[in-house]
Amino acid sequence: MPFDPSTLVYDARGLIPVIAQDHASGEVLMLAWMNAGAVARTLGTGRVTYWSRSRQAFWVKGETSGHVQRLTEMRVDCDRDCLLVLVEQEGPACHTNRRSCFYTAVRDGAEVEILRPEA
Repeated sequence: MPFDPSTLVYDARGLIPVIAQDHASGEVLMLAWMNAGAVARTLGTGRVTYWSRSRQAFWVKGETSGHVQRLTEMRVDCDRDCLLVLVEQEGPACHTNRRSCFYTAVRDGAEVEILRPEA
């Protein structure tokens, strides 16, 4: 059965949250948003394409930074209101130049930086 992006549950803005995870290590890299067009572009090109809420435009991951995400698999959650993209990540995923956007942990009531920016 072919996949139809219109069967996903989008929010009032027409967006769905997307978790990006490294396909090999399982490391969670980032959370971003897609609309139906971004889902279709990602599946069509194999380059992960998000919807930039601030710019109101498509955002192909790595287009300007070179830190490309290549899609290896897209998964739909049980409620069809969240996506998981398994990716081959080239370079850091975070705009802060860290491997993951989740570089701060809360430990014993304090925030601790657990990932430094890549050189």
